Amino acid sequence: MSGRLFARAAALALLAGAAIGALPAAAQDVAITNATLVIGDGSAPIAQGTVVIRAGRIVAAGANVTVPQGMEAVDAAGRYVTPGIVGGFSRVGLIEIDAVDGSNDADASESIYGPAIDIAPALNPLGVPVGVNRMNGVTRALVFPGASAGLFDGRGALVDLGSDHNMVTRAGLFQYAELGETGAERAGGTRAAAILTFRTLLAEAAEFARNPAAYDGRSRDALLNRADAAALGRVLDGRDRLFIKVSRASDILAVINLLRDYPRIKATLVGAQEGWMVAGEIAAAHLPVIASALTDLPANFEQLAATQSNIGRMRAAGVTVGIGLVDDNETHRLAYARQYAGNLVALRHVAGATGLDWDQAFATITSGPAAAAGVDDVVGTLRPGRVGDVVIWDGDPLEVTSAPAMVWIDGVAQSLVSRQTELLRRYMEPREGNLPNAYDPR
Repeated sequence: MSGRLFARAAALALLAGAAIGALPAAAQDVAITNATLVIGDGSAPIAQGTVVIRAGRIVAAGANVTVPQGMEAVDAAGRYVTPGIVGGFSRVGLIEIDAVDGSNDADASESIYGPAIDIAPALNPLGVPVGVNRMNGVTRALVFPGASAGLFDGRGALVDLGSDHNMVTRAGLFQYAELGETGAERAGGTRAAAILTFRTLLAEAAEFARNPAAYDGRSRDALLNRADAAALGRVLDGRDRLFIKVSRASDILAVINLLRDYPRIKATLVGAQEGWMVAGEIAAAHLPVIASALTDLPANFEQLAATQSNIGRMRAAGVTVGIGLVDDNETHRLAYARQYAGNLVALRHVAGATGLDWDQAFATITSGPAAAAGVDDVVGTLRPGRVGDVVIWDGDPLEVTSAPAMVWIDGVAQSLVSRQTELLRRYMEPREGNLPNAYDPR
């Protein structure tokens, strides 16, 4: 059997018989009391705090918050209570098993479309990675499209990881583009070609926006078809945010220079492994960043100056930074972000390194990604008006041994049972059942 066929067979065996859970109940009105309350905005935890959720939204959070009469109350018993983790870079819902093409909707490199590809219709809220990440305290995620044939890969979304059939919070929230080494390869081989192609694509989108009826998009000189031109028009006028993946310091400066010609574009840098070297320029350009906190080795020539101090140094320069698992098991293990944030706390004790204090580090996995995507008015903190995504932890949430004790998404209490936990329960104490043996034991 070939490796790909084996992977497919193994995947089907793993997923066979997985039960579809019942639809969750309606949003609860609940108060969580006696908490070590973490707002998620970088402020210090509040002792004996209370958070109140009504109709799926946070209505109050802090000390001396009165629980409305008759409202259900949950005693946190002094444990940490936080906003849910926001996955800053993810493909959860797009991929079930990476090696199985039929369950992987993250690669559109053979498509005639690029910017117009919207990942929302392909999302699978019942995929196993959704439940696994949810039971690890991840309640929202920024889901990115995979590779296309060009520089622009398509439109990403903000999603929730609740146990229901609709995971889309905001479809078409942002456009995703690749520059640096990847962009150079796609544009013909050089960074100069990539920047020229990038500018030409934006110019054609602007032409379409000025007169859609006159735009052909079919001539041999046109780089954009009409659908892709319309999608990039949403970037040019600021309706969709633009995430640009770039690593090298000089590439970051090239992006900053390019964006000066398009003042209405709302841009965010992704990756930025050498961002610390030009952190002042990033801050001056008001560009937020989604970065990996673990990259500290030169995986290629555009990351020669990679360091785990990257996030700490950018933040010290005034850059808004959120942690994202950029090319780092971004489908299945979004909870790694907690460990990475904890690493940033530990870096403060390493000579010559730049880390973050606990409050700042926790914000990089909640309000940081939300702010980088322009949705911090919706998710990422326990401020009034935000979605009711709340987690009670059994220990310090930045310790890898801690786990959620209770999770709410949009004010709905979530099950912390997954196929993995059920398999563990079943096989920790295997017993003979009514089913026949899979083989003759004699």
